[in-house]
Order: sequence, then structure tokens, then C-alpha cells
Amino acid sequence: LYINDEFFEKEPSKMDFLLAPSTLDIIFEDQNVLIINKPPALAVHDFEGGGVDTLINRVLKYLYDKKEYDAENEASFVPALANRIDRNTCGIVNAAKNAEALRALNSAIKEHRLTKKYLCLTKNAPKLKSGTLSFYMKKLEDKKISLVSEKRKEGYKTAITDYKILKKQGEFNLIELTLKTGRTHQIRASLAHIGCAILGDGKYGTTFAQDKALGFPYQALCSYFLKFNFEESS
Repeated sequence: LYINDEFFEKEPSKMDFLLAPSTLDIIFEDQNVLIINKPPALAVHDFEGGGVDTLINRVLKYLYDKKEYDAENEASFVPALANRIDRNTCGIVNAAKNAEALRALNSAIKEHRLTKKYLCLTKNAPKLKSGTLSFYMKKLEDKKISLVSEKRKEGYKTAITDYKILKKQGEFNLIELTLKTGRTHQIRASLAHIGCAILGDGKYGTTFAQDKALGFPYQALCSYFLKFNFEESS
């Protein structure tokens, strides 16, 4: 029995990133890291359905073109992202050019030495102008959604987000949020739970069609602020 090669699933090539564009909105770059402003609708990794054109592939293509990454001869380390944001969320993503930088970024994240703030737009607003959203969340892998509970349950993890309403204009609210924990869809699910879903959020909101007509085809959520809280060594 002969089966044509085209019917077999092909293993992805480590050079597939060359098919991606090298277009990046770079906020900061040195010999160790890249800090990038990711646009909405761009997946960070291919397992999120982004195909070849993903943020990490754009990073690899960019570094390859600069001759800072030799995919054919590099056997030990591939430049990597130290954090991720949802496909339809825009804003800051960190990439490490070498293994030492990746270890430092991962350690800073694990030890809460990074301050990350987001901006979002909502129609409804929390009752208080500022405060803390403290819930328990559980990620459902099969449905790619997070459940929110106000009481501790088995399998749920603490999710804490500080918020501040910066501006009100008509029915719209500009809210700043600071992550204290890093759960999947933490901001989106927490705000939706209190009746303040983010504009354009088709997963947690209930008015996506109206939001899209208003000009919000993606959730109006941006990772806009990053602070490294590193102590200087003596």
C-alpha cells in the first residue's frame, strides 16, 4: 500500500520563522532583551492558532536578519518570550536574546519583581473609584476560558488585581489595572464577573456585536506599563 507524502503531517521546520515578517514595534533593545509593543490580532506563539506569523517568529526573523541568531548552527538556545498576552490584547511583551537573560526575566516574574499595568475601556464601572478585585479562578483548558468564584474552591487559585478609574466620558470608563497575580484572562474574567466586561471582549462580554459596531473588534485592553524592580549589585 502506497500513501503519498502529502497525506502525512509534516514536522515543523526550525527555519519556518523565515516565512514570518520581521516587523516589530520595538520599545527597547540591548544585547540581552527586546521589549516589544505587540499589536492586537497577533498570536504570540503558533499553538494559539497564529500559524507562521506569530510574535516569537517575528522576533526570530528580526534577530536572524541582524545576524544575532543563527538557527542552523545554534543547538542550545532559541530566543524566547518571557511573558505572553492574549492574541487580541495589545501591549508590552518581553523577549530574551540569550539564556542568561531569560533566566533573569523568569526569576523576576516568579519573585514579583516586575510591575505590570494595563489600561482598558468598559461601559459599566466598579462602584468604587479605586480598589482591589480579589477572586479565585480556575482555567478550563478545553474551553480556553477561566471561571471566577468569590469563595475558595478546589482547583481554584487566588487572583488579585488592583484597579483605578482614570477617566469617565459619557458611558465609557478608562480603567488602569495592576496585576498582583498572573492568572489566565485574570483582568477580563474579573471585570466581567462584576458586570464591567471590557469593550470588544467576545469571550467574556455579552455585547460584542454592539462593541464591534462602535469600533472595538478586539478587547480594548493594553499592557501599557512595565517596571523592573531590580536591585543594583554592589
